[in-house]
Amino acid sequence: MQKLEHIGIAVKSLSDSIPLFEALLNTPCYKEETVESEAVRTAFFATGAQKIELLESTEPEGIIAKFIAKKGEGIHHIAFAVQDMEAEMKRLTGAGFVLLNEKPRPGADNKLVCFLHPKNTNGVLIELCADKI
Repeated sequence: MQKLEHIGIAVKSLSDSIPLFEALLNTPCYKEETVESEAVRTAFFATGAQKIELLESTEPEGIIAKFIAKKGEGIHHIAFAVQDMEAEMKRLTGAGFVLLNEKPRPGADNKLVCFLHPKNTNGVLIELCADKI
């Protein structure tokens, strides 16, 4: 893994949360995007070399809506940048980690993503992300 890429935060409402994080981070939201395959709308903030990603569910039964119903708004995942997604997935599987995705899939911010099951990572959902080629 190269570096911390972003921290994902589950929120009930982007329209309420974007102004809050713009004030908190003293920087504007630079991108909003819908990822239909994940049933989420996202908003990104640059915070130096890393980013903050806000995630709002687009469906009442979406994964983010379920997360918020169970745990409330807050940190959803931590993402790490990888150079070679396939090699990193193979390495982690070989080390005993359980991947939630068999193959990388399209994610927000022009990335390919893969998630690790939190049962193997002390309860933290880990996202691997790599630039789309």
